[in-house]
Order: sequence, then structure tokens, then C-alpha cells
Amino acid sequence: MEFTLLAFLVFAAVTVVSAVAVISVRNPVHAALFLVLTFFTVACTWILAGAEFLGVALILVYVGAVMVLFLFVVMMLDIDVAPLREGYVRYLPVGLLVAGVMLAEMLTLIGIRSRTAPFGPDVAEAAGLSNTAWVAHRLFTDYLLPFEVAALILTVAVIAAVMLALRRREGTKHQSPGAQSAVRAADRFRLVKMASEPPRSTQAPPPDGQAPEGEGKA
Repeated sequence: MEFTLLAFLVFAAVTVVSAVAVISVRNPVHAALFLVLTFFTVACTWILAGAEFLGVALILVYVGAVMVLFLFVVMMLDIDVAPLREGYVRYLPVGLLVAGVMLAEMLTLIGIRSRTAPFGPDVAEAAGLSNTAWVAHRLFTDYLLPFEVAALILTVAVIAAVMLALRRREGTKHQSPGAQSAVRAADRFRLVKMASEPPRSTQAPPPDGQAPEGEGKA
């Protein structure tokens, strides 16, 4: 067995096991960590197949940015997993049936495609370019308009997410960046002038039963 095939089988096995662990573990943080392992193993598989750009992009975008955000959100929300686990066993047979049908359909589709349209030679290798250079050339020449449309849609989605997160809700605190920028020093503190108190006497009080000096004398 070749080393490349052995590495592919190991990566595929780790990917399947970690993907199953994502939906089976009870702790949300553990599920997010297993999802990180799944993304990283898939990226290794892509790099092994010669798609270096896709592998590096998956690690930088999903593992390095999206999953870190997921971890912060999960840890900050402190999700109660007890209500989420209610009815898990009751809906398990239906979920397994749906998953089995979807798996059979995907395998059938892959088998039909492999028989009717077998994989041809690597276009990047035929063009004498690396995978990253070929993807960049095709992306910014032939598919420039869909790339810009996708960027616009993602920008709108980010703005919509921010607006939904900053909407005013009863019982929650909010801040106004405009009011914070327009604040003045006089609004922050106030100087109050108070009269000074007379200095207190530093003389020690007389002992009990004795009058102060100068009192009780004729």
C-alpha cells in the first residue's frame, strides 16, 4: 500500500470519527473542538489531493476565525444542554432513517457520476500552474462577478447580524457610540465647593474626675 493512500485512509477515518463526535458528545465546547479537528483533517485531505489553496483557506477561515468565534460564543452563553437532550432517544430512529436515505442517495449519485463522467487530468497541472495560481486566475477573471456578488451578500449579512444584535430590547443594557463620542468633560464629573471645617484640638482630654487646668480655682 502506498504512503499516500495510507495517509488518505487515516485522514478519512479521523474525519468520520470526529464528525460523529460533534453530534454525539454532550458538552458544546467539546463538540466545537471536535468540529475544529474535522475541519483540520479535511484540510489535510485536500492538501494531500493537491488542492493547497482550499486546504489553507479552510484552516485560516474556518479553523482560525469561525471556530474561534463559535468557541467564544458557546463559552459566553453557558448553554444548558439538558433541554436540548430532551427527546433525543425518541427522535433517534427517524434521524437514523433520514441519514441512511441521504447517504444512499449520495453514494448512488457518486457512483453514477463516476461511471458517466470519470475524472480527467488535473487542469492546473496541464496549464503548468500551481493550484493556488490556477484558482486565483480563474476566480478573478472568469468568475469575478459571482465573487463580487458573494462578497456583497456576505457584507449585507454582517450588517444585518450587527443590527439584530444591537436592537433595543426591554431589560437589556445598550450603548450609544454617538453619545459617547460627543460627551464633554463637564458631563463626566462635577466640582463641589465645600466650607472647610475648623481644626480640631490636639490636646488630650483630662483624666476622669479631674477638671481641666484653669477651672475650679478661685
